[in-house]
Amino acid sequence: MGAGSSTEAEREPLLVPAYVGTNSQPVHSRVYGRRWLVLILFSLLGLMQGMVWNFWGPIENSAVQAYGFTKSDIAVLVLWGPVGFIPWLLFMWLMDKKGLRASLLLSAVFMLLGATLRSIPVTDLHVRRWMIHGGQFLNGLAGPTIMSAGPYLSTTWFAPDQRATATAVATLFSYLGGAASFLVGPLIVPAPNDSQAAAALSSSSIQSRIQLVMYAELAAIAVLFTAVLFYFPSRPPIPPSVAAASQRLSYRSSICRLLSNFRFLMIALAYAVPTGVIAGWAGVLDMVLTPVNVSQVNAGWVGFWSIVGGCIFGVAMARFADSIRGMLKLILVLMLAGASLSSTWFTLTCLSSFTHLPSTSAILYTSCILVGVFINSSVPIFFELLIETVYPVPEGITCGVVTFLGNLATGLLLFFLTFYCTEVSWLNWCVTGSCLFSLVIILFFRESYDRLYLDVFVSV
Repeated sequence: MGAGSSTEAEREPLLVPAYVGTNSQPVHSRVYGRRWLVLILFSLLGLMQGMVWNFWGPIENSAVQAYGFTKSDIAVLVLWGPVGFIPWLLFMWLMDKKGLRASLLLSAVFMLLGATLRSIPVTDLHVRRWMIHGGQFLNGLAGPTIMSAGPYLSTTWFAPDQRATATAVATLFSYLGGAASFLVGPLIVPAPNDSQAAAALSSSSIQSRIQLVMYAELAAIAVLFTAVLFYFPSRPPIPPSVAAASQRLSYRSSICRLLSNFRFLMIALAYAVPTGVIAGWAGVLDMVLTPVNVSQVNAGWVGFWSIVGGCIFGVAMARFADSIRGMLKLILVLMLAGASLSSTWFTLTCLSSFTHLPSTSAILYTSCILVGVFINSSVPIFFELLIETVYPVPEGITCGVVTFLGNLATGLLLFFLTFYCTEVSWLNWCVTGSCLFSLVIILFFRESYDRLYLDVFVSV
C-alpha cells in the first residue's frame, strides 16, 4: 500500500506475543456497560457545544435589532468556531499523552467560561457585543476535542461490531446541537417588529428572550461539566478489542505519517471541503434563504430537519456499516452523489428567475434538507474510513487533523462572507462545487482496512 500502509509489526497487539500460534492464548477483551454512560456524557457535551456555536445564525434578524449586530458580525460569531481550532495540535497532544478525560475536561472548562462570559447582563451594548464574541471564541476552543474524539472513544470503549455506530452517535450529537439551535432560537426569540413605533419595545423583548436562552444553556453546561468532573474515565480496565490494545505510533511519528500519506490527504480533502463549506453555509442559512422569501422561523425549521435527518440517516448507515464491513467507500459514493444532485437542485431553484425552474416552498425545503441529510450523515463514515486507512495512527490525531482542515474550509468561507455579504448566491455554488469535488476524489480513492484486518485475523 505504499507509504501510507501499516507494517505487520505495527499491527501486532500489545497483549499477545508477536507470534500467534495455534496454542497461543487469545487476547482477553471485555466490554463494559458503563461505556454507554461515557458515550452519553461525551455526546451531550457535543450537543451543547454545537448549540452555543450555532446560536446566532438562526436568529440573525433578531440579533441585528436587539444588539446592533451587522450581517458581518453574525458571520464572525459563527467564524469563532473554526478559529477555535487554531491550537488543535495542543489538544491532540493532550489527548494522546494524557487521555480523553484530561482533554475533555479542559474543553468543558472552556465551554463553561464561554457560556458564563456571554451571559453576563451588561447594559452597555458595545461591551456586551465584545463579551458575546469572547464567549463564542471560548466555546470554539472546545471544538478540537468535541468534534474529533468520537472515533477515539468508540475504539477505546466499544467492540468492533459497535464502533461505527458509537462513532456516529458521538460525532453527530454536535451536529444535533446545531439543529437544536435552529429550532430553539426562532421559537423562543421573537422576530423583529417592522413597525418603527414598536421597535424599542421589540428590542427589549428580544434581548430578554435571548438572555433566557443563554442562561438555560449555561445551566446545562454547568451540570455536564460537574458530571464529567466526577466521572469520566479515559479508558476501561480491559480493552474491548485487539485494535484497542495494539501498539500505536507516537505523536510526532503520527503527524509525519499523515502528512506524507497521499491516500490520507486525498480522503482528508474529500471530507474537509464539503463538510467545511456546508457547516459555514448552514451557520448563515437564514441569510441564504432570506432572498427567496423564507422567514426566520421557516429557515430555522429547514436547518433543523436537514441536520436531524442527517443524524438519523448517519446512525442508520453506521449501523449498516457495522453489519456489513468493508463497504465504506461505496456508502460514501452514494451519499456524495445524493448531495451533489440535491445541492445542484437547490442552487438552480434559488435562481429560478434565470433558470425558469419551478420554485415553491416545498421544493426549496426538500432540496435544502436533502443537502444536509447526505453530507451530515457522511461524517462518521468518513471518520471510520480515515482511521482504517492510516491505522496504527491514533484515532484522535487522525480525526483532529481532518476536523482542523474542515474548520479551515469553514473559516475561509465565512471570512470571504464578511466582505461579500450583500449578495450570497455564490454560497450555494460553493456547496454544489464542494460536493462534486469530494465525489470525484472518492471515486478514485483506493480503500484499505488495516484495523479491520487486525481484529479479524487475530483471535480475540
